[in-house]
Amino acid sequence: MSALRKVLVVDDDPVVGKSYDRVLTAKGYSVVTAHDAAEALQRLHEAEVDLVVTDIRMPGMDGLELAETLHARRPWTPVLIVTGYGTVADEARAKAAGVSAFLHKPLSPEMIEASTEQALREAAPAAEAAAVAMPAAETVVEAPVRESRIKNIALFIAAPFIGLAYAMFMPFVGLGMLAWIGGKQLAKRAAAREGGGAFATVAKIVFMPLVGLAYVIVLPFAGIAMLAWIAGRTLVGKAQAK
Repeated sequence: MSALRKVLVVDDDPVVGKSYDRVLTAKGYSVVTAHDAAEALQRLHEAEVDLVVTDIRMPGMDGLELAETLHARRPWTPVLIVTGYGTVADEARAKAAGVSAFLHKPLSPEMIEASTEQALREAAPAAEAAAVAMPAAETVVEAPVRESRIKNIALFIAAPFIGLAYAMFMPFVGLGMLAWIGGKQLAKRAAAREGGGAFATVAKIVFMPLVGLAYVIVLPFAGIAMLAWIAGRTLVGKAQAK
C-alpha cells in the first residue's frame, strides 16, 4: 500500500479523527482532520485526498451536504459517512450522493480499515479516469492561449509593413483627391454664370490646390502615426497574453 494515500476525516468530535489516525497511520495511510465542512473544503482546495470520511451532524453545512458538494465537484473522490444518528432517509440521500458506505458509530479498528480499503478499491477506476482526463482538459484550455500568442506575434511582425504601406500610398491618395477636386471645380467654372457664382468658383479653384497639398503633406504623418498605434496595441496584447 502506498504511504501517499491520504484520508480526510471531517468530524467535530476529535475522538473520531484520533481513532482514524491511530488505525490508518499504522497501515501506511496519511490522515488529516477537519472540524467542519468549511474547513474540509479548504483542505481539499489546498491538496488532493484519496478518501473523505465525514460525520452528518456538524456546525454549518452537514455531512450529507458536504457529500453532495463533493459528488458534484469531485465525483472521483470516495466519501464515507460515519454517524451515530443516521436515519433511513439519511442513508437514501447518501446513496443518491454517491457515498461509498454509510457506517454507524462506534467503529472498531477492523471496520475502519476494511471500509477504507473497500472505498478506495471501488473508487480506483474513476480516479484513474479522472487523472487521464484532466491533462486532456488542460490541453484544450491551453490551445486558444497558444493561438492568441501566435496571432499577436504575426500582428507584431506585420504592423510595420502595414504602416509603411500607409505612409507610401497616402500621398498618392492625396494627389488623386487634388486632381478630382480640381477637375470638378473646372467643370463647374465652365458652366457657371457671371457674378457671385463665378467668384465662388474662382475662389475654390485657387484654394483647392492648397487643400490637396495639405493632404499630401499630412497623410504620410497620419500613416506613421497609425503604424505606431498598431505596433503599440500589438505589444500590449502580447504582454497580456503572457
